[in-house]
Amino acid sequence: MKKFLSILIIQISLFSFSTISNLPAQTISDLIQPVHLTAGVPDSIHIGDLFYANNYKVKFYPDKNINAVYNPASGIVVLTSSKEFEGMDLLDFSFSEKSFSITVISEVPQKLEFVYKPLEKPESVFLFGSFNGWNRSDLKMKDENGAYKISIPVEPGRYEYKFYVDGKEILDPANPVKTPNGMGGFNSVISVKPRHTGKCYLHILGKTAAKDGMKISFFYEKENQSSPINYSNLIPLLDNNRIPDNKIIIHGDSIDVLVSGKQLKKDIVIRLAVTQDGQSTNIQTVDFNKGVPAGNEKNISFHDQIIYSIMIDRFYDSDKSNDKPVIQKGLSFKANYQGGDLQGIIDKINSGYFDSLGVNTLWISPVVDNPDSAYKDVVPPYRYFTGYHGYWPLHSSKVEEHFGTMTLLKKLVSDAHKHGLKILLDYVAHHVFIQNPLYKKNRDWFGVLDLPDGRKNLQLWDEYRLTTWFEPYLPTFNYQGSIAARDAMTDNAIWWLKQTDADGFRHDAVKHIPNVFWRLLTRKIKKEIEIPDKKNLFQIGETFGSYQLVSSYVNNGQLNAQFNFNLYDVAIPTFIRPDASFINLDNELHKSFATFGVNNLMGNIMDSHDKVRFMAYADGDISLDASDAAEIGWTNPPEVNHKSSYKKLKLYLSYLLTIPGIPVIDYGDEIGMTGAADPDNRRMMRFGSRLTTPEKETLSDVSKIIKIRDNNSALRYGDFETIIADTNLYVYMRSDLNERILVALNKGSKPETLKIKLPPVYNLTSAKDFLNSETRPIENNELVISIPAMSYKIFKLK
Repeated sequence: MKKFLSILIIQISLFSFSTISNLPAQTISDLIQPVHLTAGVPDSIHIGDLFYANNYKVKFYPDKNINAVYNPASGIVVLTSSKEFEGMDLLDFSFSEKSFSITVISEVPQKLEFVYKPLEKPESVFLFGSFNGWNRSDLKMKDENGAYKISIPVEPGRYEYKFYVDGKEILDPANPVKTPNGMGGFNSVISVKPRHTGKCYLHILGKTAAKDGMKISFFYEKENQSSPINYSNLIPLLDNNRIPDNKIIIHGDSIDVLVSGKQLKKDIVIRLAVTQDGQSTNIQTVDFNKGVPAGNEKNISFHDQIIYSIMIDRFYDSDKSNDKPVIQKGLSFKANYQGGDLQGIIDKINSGYFDSLGVNTLWISPVVDNPDSAYKDVVPPYRYFTGYHGYWPLHSSKVEEHFGTMTLLKKLVSDAHKHGLKILLDYVAHHVFIQNPLYKKNRDWFGVLDLPDGRKNLQLWDEYRLTTWFEPYLPTFNYQGSIAARDAMTDNAIWWLKQTDADGFRHDAVKHIPNVFWRLLTRKIKKEIEIPDKKNLFQIGETFGSYQLVSSYVNNGQLNAQFNFNLYDVAIPTFIRPDASFINLDNELHKSFATFGVNNLMGNIMDSHDKVRFMAYADGDISLDASDAAEIGWTNPPEVNHKSSYKKLKLYLSYLLTIPGIPVIDYGDEIGMTGAADPDNRRMMRFGSRLTTPEKETLSDVSKIIKIRDNNSALRYGDFETIIADTNLYVYMRSDLNERILVALNKGSKPETLKIKLPPVYNLTSAKDFLNSETRPIENNELVISIPAMSYKIFKLK
C-alpha cells in the first residue's frame, strides 16, 4: 500500500476527509478486513479503504504493539508495528462515539539474498520477479568484487525471478530450478519457508443451544505448544467489535463463543483466531443470516457466486439480422464479428441452459458500441482485428448494434433475475477508441502517446503503468491529471448500472488505472445505489502483477475482488506437468490465503479470453513454454485428440470448484473447448447436437461438480485444511457450521489407495461419496479410499 501513498496525497481533492460536526451518528456496515504489516516498517492506508462513511471522525486508541497516526485532511492512516511484534493484535478505534477493532497481522521479514556472477563486467544488473511485479528497474544489484548482490525482504512463498543484465533477461545460473513462463522461455524459481513451520490451526467444531442464544465451539491445535492459551491469545470479533471475555469460555485448547439471541436476529459475522509465540492460526469466519449459519439459501451472498464468462459475439447467434461482419482485405474470420448477440444469451437463459449447468452469475463482455472498421495490430505480423470483443469503446452510452439494443440488454438482465441469475457488465475505464467523442472534445482528459525521449508510450506495461496506451488507436485516460475525466467516467459507470439494473462489474485493466478512480467509483456506487436501494453490487477486476499490487485494489473502498492469476500461474503447470507437485500449488494457495484471507472472493480461473485454453495444454497441442501460442492458433489450431484430456479438465475443475474463492467458468470450459492464444481461444460456442460424445459427457460431469459446490455451504463459506499434498495427490478438507467436505485429487497415471488420517477432534464416523452415493466407514479417524488415475473424489463427512 505504501507504494501508492504519493498518488493518494496528490489526489486528496477527490473529497474531504476532514471532521464534519453536527452530523447524525453513523455505523460501519462493511466488514473491516485484516491489515498486514511488516514489523517495524510504516505502512499507509486510506481510511476509506477500511470502511465506508459519510465522514471520518476517527480516533485510534494507544496500543502496545501498533502505533497509528491518522491525518483527517488526507484520509491517510500510518500504521507501524513494533520491530519485535510478530503475530496478530486488535487495534481499537472510535468512530461516531462507538468503539471498533481492526485485526492487524504483523510479520517479521525474512531477508533473501540473490547473487549473480557474470563472466564479463556488465554496465548494470537488476533483479526482477514476482516479488516486485516484474519491474526491471527498481532492484539494482551492487557489485561486490565481481559478484552482484542484493538482499530483499520477502514473505513466505514461491517466487519466480530473473536477472536483467544490460537490457537482457538472464536466468540465475546458480539455481537449477526453473519453470516455463508461458512466453517461450523460463523463469528461475525459489521458495521461502515460513519462519514457523509447525502446525498451528483453529478448527471449527460446531454449535449448540445455550441460554438465550447459541454456543459456537472451536479447537486450537498447535505443535510444540509452549503454554496454555488465555484470553490475551484470542482475536475475537463480532462484526467489527471485540467480543468481551465474559462471552468466551476457554477450557484447555477448546474455545466456546457465546452469541445472544438478540445478536442472532441480525446478519452477523463471528471471527476468531489464536496467536501465540509469534505464530497465528487461520481466522475462522462464521456468517449468520438472521440466526441461521450462512449457505442455507441460494445466491444471497457474494460467496455463493459461480461465475460464467460470456464473450457475446462468440456465444450464440439468435438474431441473424445483425450479422454484419466487417469487410476488410486481409481481415480473418477469426478476428471479425461472428454473430453472437444479446438475444442469443436471452434464449439460453430462458431455455434453462444456465439453470441446468448450475452457474448463477453471468459476466458478459462489454456491450458498449465499438467501431465498424478493422485495425492493424502494432506487432508483427500486423494482422487486422475488429472490435468484436467490445474493448474498443466508440460511444460511452450506446449498445453495440451487432449485439442488440439497450432494450434487449435490459430484458437480458430482467430475464436473468427471474432465473436467479446475476449479471456482471464488463466495464472499460482505461481507454476509449480514438474516434470516441470524449477524446475528440476533451484531449486534456487523456495521456499523450509521444514521450519526451522520442519513444511512443505504447505497451510500456510497467514503466508507464498508469498512462501507457494499449494500441495507437486507444487513447488512455489520464485520471491522475484530470478530475473531470474521473467524474465523467465514474458517472458513466453508475449510469450503466442504473439503466440496466445489473448486479456489478468486471473491470478491465485495473492496474493501469490509479486507485483514486476506483475509490471514487465505489463511493458513488455505495452512495447512489447500494445504500438507497439496499442491495450489494459486486466488482471484480483484472490485474496481472504481484500479490502486493493486486491486493492494493482489493478492499472495502475499491474492489471486492480480482482474478487470482498468481494462483492460476501455479495451478496450470501443476495439472499439466507430470513432475509438477501439488506441494507447490498448496503453498501458493496458502500464500493467497495469507494475502486475501481464506474466506476470500478472488476469482479462480482455468481459462480466460486472454489465456491459452487448458485443453490445448492438456492435449499436447501447445507446450507451457511455447512462444508461438498465438501463431499456432492461426496456422495450426488445436483439436482435442485424446479422451484423457477431458479427464484432466474435469480434475482441474474439481479443484477449482472446491477451493475458497469464486470459481469462474469461461464459456466452453463445460464441454472441454480447446484453443490457442487470442483470438483462437475465443471460438464460437457449440450446443446440443453439435457436441461430440466426450463433450456431452464432460458437460454432464462438470455440471455435477458445479452443483456439488452450489448445494454444499462448506465449499463456499468453509475453512481449508490440507490433509495430503505430494506430487500426484492432493487431499483437503473444508468445514463450516453446517458440514464437512473432503476432496481428494489424483493427477497420477495410476490408481491409488489412500489411508487418510482425519483430525481426531471431529469424531468422524462415515464418508458419503457425492459421485456414486456410496458410504464408507471412518475407523479410528482413518478413511480408506480408492481413487482412479487422473480422477477426483468428493465426500461429505459425518
